[in-house]
Amino acid sequence: MVQITLSRAGHSVECAADGLLAWKRIVADPGAFDLVITDHQMPNMNGLELVTRLRTLPFLGKILIFSSGLSTEACEAYHNLKIDNILRKPIFPYELRQALERL
Repeated sequence: MVQITLSRAGHSVECAADGLLAWKRIVADPGAFDLVITDHQMPNMNGLELVTRLRTLPFLGKILIFSSGLSTEACEAYHNLKIDNILRKPIFPYELRQALERL
């Protein structure tokens, strides 16, 4: 849904099957991305681990967490890592577009 919604809105989108693959792609060229949208629950590396690692890079893009079932502790940890927004699943495509416009 995210890929289709953003592509239709004219954005260039790359997807990764899990957190580790996302990390490998971003670390190869941190300046190539304006925004990372990540789930919290992913195989091989969860969203919190990914964002923690992103903060060690010269990554200047925005970070949006798109997940369901986040605990209070996870939300607090993300906010401490200075993420830009959290969207809770499920949402409608227009809500995703609005969130991007605000970023």
